[in-house]
Amino acid sequence: MAASSRVSSPGWLLAAHYCALLLALAGAGAARGHPPALSSAFYDASCPGAHDVVRRVIQDARVSDPRIPASLIRLHFHDCFVNGCDGSLLLDDDLPAIRTEKTVPANNNSARGFPVVDGIKRALENACPGIVSCADILALAAEISVEISGGPRWRVLLGRRDGTTTNVESANNLPSPFDPLDVLQQKFRNVNLDDTDLVALQGAHTFGKVQCQFTRENCTAGQPEGTLENLDQVTPNVFDNKYYGNLLHGQAQLPSDQVMLSDAAAPATTAPIVHRFATNQKDFFGNFVASMIKMGNIGPLTGKDGEIRKNCRRVNI
Repeated sequence: MAASSRVSSPGWLLAAHYCALLLALAGAGAARGHPPALSSAFYDASCPGAHDVVRRVIQDARVSDPRIPASLIRLHFHDCFVNGCDGSLLLDDDLPAIRTEKTVPANNNSARGFPVVDGIKRALENACPGIVSCADILALAAEISVEISGGPRWRVLLGRRDGTTTNVESANNLPSPFDPLDVLQQKFRNVNLDDTDLVALQGAHTFGKVQCQFTRENCTAGQPEGTLENLDQVTPNVFDNKYYGNLLHGQAQLPSDQVMLSDAAAPATTAPIVHRFATNQKDFFGNFVASMIKMGNIGPLTGKDGEIRKNCRRVNI
């Protein structure tokens, strides 16, 4: 597969074009009587302060936990890759009906930030009860987390409703830090994401931490498996393009990151995109935004499907 041609366009233009296309499709769908698509204006009338509420809670949490922005964006990824962006990842066990996705290998003792999501939900329920879905909280939290960490900002498309089921089987097939390139590509293709999306979204590893057991070094002598390492040793708390420079120098922490350059198929697929993003942060930012919007549009529940949970950890009774 050749490297995606999308990288040849300016990043900001890509993001604007993709958002405009989705908005046009939303209008066309509504005109034909289909369930409403997502819209950045979805809460303008019903909960106009939603974005500010989410931002305030994240800013407060970040004071004591600098990792929280990276953790929150990861929750959005892991939610959207399973059942679409429906908030299923947030559900706790409620057997026999609900088996949580939180304990699958990709999430167990790794996915974090759930109490912050709870705090956001409580604040939104106080401000506008029963209006903002947990799935949309994750989408908003991802954008805000990137922006407050020095990355791009974008108008988040909203209007998702919350799922009432989980999918543990699918969650067991989330992208792994040990996946070879062809497996990563297939997992992304399974949700209609291409090589440019893969390289751009992996760029979220430009901030946050990882347990050493998942790194290429696999912990140094005597380190407990849960020892945390910075994903980006240069600017660990900043959202920038330094991650791609790390790849060029063979210094990616995760095996699944370095394969985008080292795999035999990389020169014809992902490697040119890595080189481009390493030398042009604006291009990375624009492509990252376009890929986030695209990912956020994976299988959303809209209209009368799903529900608006009162508690993100439980389906409504």
